[in-house]
Amino acid sequence: RFTCSDRSISTYPGALTASLTSTKVAPSVDFDHSCSDSVEYLTLNFGPFETVHRWRRLPPCDEFVGARRSKHTVVAYRDAIYVFGGDNGKNMLNDLLRFDVKDCSWCRAFTTGTPPAPRYHHSAVVYGSSMFVFGGYTGDIYSNSNLKNKNDLFEYKFATGQWTEWKVEGSLPVARSAHGATVYSDKLWIFAGYDGNARLNDMWTISLQDREHACWEEIDQSGEIPPSCCNFPVAVCRDKMFVFSGQSGAKITNNLFQFEFQGHMWTRIPTEHLLRGSPPPPQRRYGHTMVAFDRHLYVFGGAADNTLPNELHCYDVDSQTWEVIQPSHDSEFYRYAIKLLSFFVFVFSQMPSGRLFHAAAVILDAMYIFGGTVDNNVRSGEMYRFQFSCYPKCTLHEDYGKLWENRQFCDVEFILGESEERVLGHIAIVTARCQWLRKKILQARDRQRQKTKQESSEDEGAAGGSKDMPAGNRPSGTQPLLEVSIREAEAQPFEVLMQFLYTDKIQYPRRGHVQDVLLIMDVYKLALSFKLSRLEQLCVQYIEASVDLQNVLSVCENANKLQLDQLKEHCLNFVVKESHFNQVIMTKEFEHLSTPLIVEIVRRKQQPPPRVYSDQPVDIGTSLVQDMKAYLEGSGFEFCDIILLLDGHPRPAHKAILAARSSYFEAMFRSFMPVDGQVNISIGEMVPSKQAFESMLRYIYYGDVNMPPEDSLYLFAAPYYYGFSNNRLQAYCKQNLEMNVTVENVLQILEAADKTQALDMKKHCLHIIVHQFIKVSKLPNLRSLSQLLLLDIIESLATHISDKQCAEMCSDI
Repeated sequence: RFTCSDRSISTYPGALTASLTSTKVAPSVDFDHSCSDSVEYLTLNFGPFETVHRWRRLPPCDEFVGARRSKHTVVAYRDAIYVFGGDNGKNMLNDLLRFDVKDCSWCRAFTTGTPPAPRYHHSAVVYGSSMFVFGGYTGDIYSNSNLKNKNDLFEYKFATGQWTEWKVEGSLPVARSAHGATVYSDKLWIFAGYDGNARLNDMWTISLQDREHACWEEIDQSGEIPPSCCNFPVAVCRDKMFVFSGQSGAKITNNLFQFEFQGHMWTRIPTEHLLRGSPPPPQRRYGHTMVAFDRHLYVFGGAADNTLPNELHCYDVDSQTWEVIQPSHDSEFYRYAIKLLSFFVFVFSQMPSGRLFHAAAVILDAMYIFGGTVDNNVRSGEMYRFQFSCYPKCTLHEDYGKLWENRQFCDVEFILGESEERVLGHIAIVTARCQWLRKKILQARDRQRQKTKQESSEDEGAAGGSKDMPAGNRPSGTQPLLEVSIREAEAQPFEVLMQFLYTDKIQYPRRGHVQDVLLIMDVYKLALSFKLSRLEQLCVQYIEASVDLQNVLSVCENANKLQLDQLKEHCLNFVVKESHFNQVIMTKEFEHLSTPLIVEIVRRKQQPPPRVYSDQPVDIGTSLVQDMKAYLEGSGFEFCDIILLLDGHPRPAHKAILAARSSYFEAMFRSFMPVDGQVNISIGEMVPSKQAFESMLRYIYYGDVNMPPEDSLYLFAAPYYYGFSNNRLQAYCKQNLEMNVTVENVLQILEAADKTQALDMKKHCLHIIVHQFIKVSKLPNLRSLSQLLLLDIIESLATHISDKQCAEMCSDI
């Protein structure tokens, strides 16, 4: 193991400064040249973001400081975690513990005044320089006496340690426990919980600014209000409050709801994981935690169907997708760097085991989890820290969406319906996503070429394109818009379909509004005609979720008219439901319904058809990422309209895609378009390798960040030079270099580091080569290194290897 210097290096114009360091090892430990762990992980100080998810087990709370517990609360204030209340399995608690995150030390917090009575399942929040504790369950659980819920409110001042109870006049929330609480806009917000007899779903708020004039106010909620529930977490992100899962009577759900503070409106967020191509949401559970960081919600633990899972689930508020976080490999076990009697000591897991009724809080870029009930109903006193990785989000869908909205670099014009309304688009995106439209475009292009040949018969070859790209593909500056006529499509539903092609989603209109539902039905009809399975499923999901008592007959009649049998079937089943039927047939719309539909409804009510269950998998189609991947790999070759030159070697590409993803290309194509349609590729003054260039194209076309580590050195400055929307690619390059430098690839990375003048990375590679030289010497790539690099290796060997080690090494070789 080793320490690299902190010498900074300058990469390329626009790049950040980088330095490479590694962790020092205790002086008493010998470097084990045969141990694979000798290739140390690096820490690259490339910027303010951390790219590795990592668990760490911190010192547990000693019994003499405070009892192990569950059903408690934790809050974060400055550099400390404060733990209040809970139960230790025998008694309720009301002590206040403090954990210093810098010193990793525990102590009892200083308190004065009368604290809240011992309790659990209460809530605690931080506002200003105070902690506020509300409600909870009190009494003697050992003797099962005086047990009751509370609705009292206490304030603890961190500066003085003073406990004070707020005496509030007027209406009060019903006493409760296992509720949710948060702070927003200088107010404490309380939602749902358990009052001892029933679950609740009411909401109350109180201003925390002025104690003398504070009063409770019940909130008039609207929208899709969550069912009455308890034992759930809440978190605030992007000015909205989120509620996930919990117990609703005997029922446990895995629904995620969002509450808008401004309009007091609830929305249930649909779990379209199959259509989005992302993992499903976490299992239904209760007693879990959820915290917000950046644009993400992190859910950990809880009881899920009689199990205690310990996966960490992450919800991206922007993309509305779930994923399971994969922590770094060194999260699995903590390895003491001590060599005793030729044995390395491997000790406890760094990852927390499954648990429920624990508590979590966030300080800076890390989450701290304390306590909870683990296996066999045992209370825990463990503290864990989870380092968030701040990956910038993938902007692929947004970038293509902006291309659609701005309509720059359009090269096709669709002429729609009998009214011949016109909609602009981009051949590259449309032909990548829809085979039906691709055929239409090819037919129109053939007709255009025939017409061009006829008009320019005197000047042969005028219609020819560049020799390096498919025939007929010239720079768009010399080529008129391609006109494609589609008589079976009207402009409004076609524009919704186009929005889907560019972004893989549609902006859902107002749910339940008749005209909006009918519009999506027209889109669905187009999706069937154009064979867009993914869009079909999105439309069906929206329409079925939007059908209600007010619009069901209109939707049913339109489905019958458009011959959309699946939707018609859904509407008929909705109408004949016992709870719906009488209300529907008493409406004015039913009186004007066509006779055949009335007959069908009556017969279905009298004799429902047998249910048909199909075990055939639903075709969900291909995603934007999948389609753009196939397009880059070959299916889009005949539509290429630009040549990228890498060290003189041509690589056909697509202007619209490059412009959508890179402000560098966007500005070039708008103002400085090369006359010959060819663009030289470099990153500053450095020309990347062919392999690294292909990695960059994969990122541009479909957001892929998987690449060999040596490519990361070439592409580290690419986000700045090419003007990508954010530094996501750079973040992954950083992680790639930190985690994946091995004996097997060290020679390739050495070459890349030498070419890009990444001096500290080169020094790191030489260090690995020296200390793993027996293995490196057997690699075939060693013989292909340049003479100068071989001399660098020899010099490093001479500097770092002792005579004794040299003799041993020679004998091994």
